[in-house]
Amino acid sequence: MKSGILVFFYLVSAFLLGQEAPTGVYLKVLGTVQDGGAPHIACKKKCCSHLNAEEINNRKVTALEVFDTATEKSLLFEATPDIVSQWTALRYPLQGIFITHAHIGHYSGLLQLGREALGAKKIPVFAMPKMQSFLENNAPWSQLVTLENIVIESLENKKTIRPIKAVQVTPLRVPHRDEFSETVGFIISGPHKTVLFIPDIDKWSLWDEDLVLWLNKVDMAFIDATFFSSEEVQHRAISEIPHPLVQETIQLLNTKSKTFKNKVYFIHMNHTNPLLNQDGDTTKWVLKQGFRIARLGQQFKL
Repeated sequence: MKSGILVFFYLVSAFLLGQEAPTGVYLKVLGTVQDGGAPHIACKKKCCSHLNAEEINNRKVTALEVFDTATEKSLLFEATPDIVSQWTALRYPLQGIFITHAHIGHYSGLLQLGREALGAKKIPVFAMPKMQSFLENNAPWSQLVTLENIVIESLENKKTIRPIKAVQVTPLRVPHRDEFSETVGFIISGPHKTVLFIPDIDKWSLWDEDLVLWLNKVDMAFIDATFFSSEEVQHRAISEIPHPLVQETIQLLNTKSKTFKNKVYFIHMNHTNPLLNQDGDTTKWVLKQGFRIARLGQQFKL
């Protein structure tokens, strides 16, 4: 009811101002940071200690919303530690949550749906088989299922579903540190455009798919940019956390056209990643190469 009233007043305002209200399916960026967020726990480096209030407010853990103005329904991709503020930012009532894998930045927000917080009623959570089993058979997640705060909807690799009328979603297996579940990206298709969302992957070379071929098939791609370079990882072996470095992804795609490279939005940035600094030299360099960087609040029509 509340969302309907808001839409009504928006339409009236647009009419009075002589503007056409936007309609259709949209994707909105609700967060861009790696699982641990920023500022990161116990981090005393400048990348965390020198953030101002606005920067702190803008650094949410990676998540996307897809919403349809015709049906007034929203989908959430990832249940992050920042789900409370991201829930508030949702345009319409939630029709389902898509989870990529069982690392804390991608599913731990589900706890907020339980009896201690929201006390949700049968919110669909779309998950692959191992992810589903993990949620159903391990406390405290199993309580969400038992109390029907959430209802698990099974996904299959490369099998397309239609969670709301104008949106199709296809899971796509990717190699990652799968301690508790498999890992997927998602192909998200609206009426006019298709998006590839892969926030976590080990290395492009370890994937049995071709990134370039997939980028040829989609209109936009939000892909793993956890680390810009190996210099950020000084206290751990890079082999323990083998994400594709932004430098490596740029090298892989740098011979492509500007139009091709403009499809790529780097997302899921570690607190050490200089791309989080919107005015920094590294950000300017990446943009000059023809690539883009995801930012909180960006919105795209699909």
